[in-house]
Amino acid sequence: MSHKIAVIVGSLRRESWTRKIAQATIAQAPRELKCSFVEIGDLDMYNEDLEAKVPAAWTRFRDAVRQVDGVLFATPEYNRSIPGCLKNAVDVGSRPAGKSVWDGKPAAVISVTPYKLGAFGANQALRQTFVFLNMPAMQTPEAYIGSAGGMFDTDGKLKNEETRAFLEKFAAAFADWVTTLKR
Repeated sequence: MSHKIAVIVGSLRRESWTRKIAQATIAQAPRELKCSFVEIGDLDMYNEDLEAKVPAAWTRFRDAVRQVDGVLFATPEYNRSIPGCLKNAVDVGSRPAGKSVWDGKPAAVISVTPYKLGAFGANQALRQTFVFLNMPAMQTPEAYIGSAGGMFDTDGKLKNEETRAFLEKFAAAFADWVTTLKR
């Protein structure tokens, strides 16, 4: 059985380490996960007034997430929390009230930083939103990727076999998580 997975990256930078880690994770994912990026950079800031004439980017985003079986979030850490663009995407998807595209979708989080702490604050802040969104979060393995800046070669590929093996284990666990919840 295959599962469609939305991959949402909380960094808008073209060459972001967070996107590279997401790409490396997808490359290691079992075949039953059909992963595709759902972009968030063009989403208007959430403002309930815009629901009267919903922006096209909101409709595209909501429709894309509505069609998937699970969501893989990859986030950098900004000031011990998630970036504003990612919080905005969470908000856009959760509205209007009673029509959240997130409801019941299994989720997993990979947090990424060039520093040592593995973006723990961002990971936990995002997981906190899942409680209200009714998104069952995969508990283990947790993915806190530190020192990301030195993990890639000049072609953007992982240099570190240990990280590649971990991402493979993480992706396999997420496939199991989605399969268990979507039976």
